[in-house]
Amino acid sequence: MCTNELLHEKFVELDAFIDGLEEKEGSLITVLHKTQELFGYLPKEIQLHVARKLDIPAAKVNGVVTFYSYFTETPRGEFIINVCMGTACFVRGAEELLKEIQDKLKIKAGQTSTDGKFSIDALRCVGACGLAPVVMVNGKVYGRVKKEQLDDILATCVSENA
Repeated sequence: MCTNELLHEKFVELDAFIDGLEEKEGSLITVLHKTQELFGYLPKEIQLHVARKLDIPAAKVNGVVTFYSYFTETPRGEFIINVCMGTACFVRGAEELLKEIQDKLKIKAGQTSTDGKFSIDALRCVGACGLAPVVMVNGKVYGRVKKEQLDDILATCVSENA
């Protein structure tokens, strides 16, 4: 199946999801979550499509997308690595963990590796302060992480995907 057919199928699925909502008013965040799940990210043309389907200004859609750190306008890696930088994590060494991950993957927070495998983000707080410092990979939480564990965490990503 070619890329255009796959893209078309995603738009058809998104439209069916939106059309199936009981109430469209107030559903923007729900729709954006579904949209990002389908497309992987929310570029301007997809945001415009959502705005038209929900009959709201495109600026409102973009405002929500750019306000919440969960949403992204750029393609993400297969493995999304989030390092919590909240106070508890920061005090317990999250900054050093983030630097080490960036050095290992040769990308900075907010970037995606050239092979499309990894993206790194620094988050304000993930709400797991008792496990500080916390690293999450595709939602899987690793607590009390030490620099020595990072190679194993990254290797686990690749081996679980093989």
